[in-house]
Amino acid sequence: MAERVTFESSTGPLLAGILDLPDGEVRGWGVFAHGFTLGKDCPAASRMCKQLAAEGIGMLRFDNLGLGHSEGDWGDGSFSHKVADTVRAVQFLGDTGREVRLLVGHSFGGAAVIAAAHECPTVAAVASVGAPFDPGHVEHNYDALIQRIEQDGEATFLVGGKALTLKRHFIEDVRAADLRERIRTLRRALLVMHSPTDNTVGIANASDIFRTARHPRSFVSLEGADHLLTGKNQAARAARIISAWADPYL
Repeated sequence: MAERVTFESSTGPLLAGILDLPDGEVRGWGVFAHGFTLGKDCPAASRMCKQLAAEGIGMLRFDNLGLGHSEGDWGDGSFSHKVADTVRAVQFLGDTGREVRLLVGHSFGGAAVIAAAHECPTVAAVASVGAPFDPGHVEHNYDALIQRIEQDGEATFLVGGKALTLKRHFIEDVRAADLRERIRTLRRALLVMHSPTDNTVGIANASDIFRTARHPRSFVSLEGADHLLTGKNQAARAARIISAWADPYL
């Protein structure tokens, strides 16, 4: 069962979300942050959240600024905006009487939930899936455009046939983001999940996150999975592992 919701972003435009609801007993509530330009309906987001809901954990997944069904211009966003809007999602659920204890993030979203957890007092557990240690890792997606953006202030960025505007402030913001201290001072349970054959965000990123983190920390290898978790049962398997691991913190 799913419920469509909207809530105000950190900068004003409304963000569109889907709340995947458990059919039976509710064990807890969580928020999911999607990858760089993926959206709430990408396989990793939808399949993981549906499986977590089937395991009794209600999950809110939402489109970031200017993506999917959300208002605003993607080009006005940044890593800092993504973090702030994840915090807003937690607050939104909290305002409806659903206390968020779990944050789950995939890829770029994995870095975002680690940073966002610091601003979410109710969150006790954070799970990252295929996350980069340095948010600036996303630069490889648009490295051919950097010179033009630095000169002109913006450039058109084609993603899946859709034209997005990439602006200088995004590049500057993501380069300035330092996840190391956020990981070291997380003070929440952290689960790092990564495929050793991830060709988009290498497994070394998981090693760096895990080594920087303090206990309680856990690592699970998603052997055989691709970065986007598009293979059969890959996302559902990751969700089942998160469900079991998060149980003490819900």
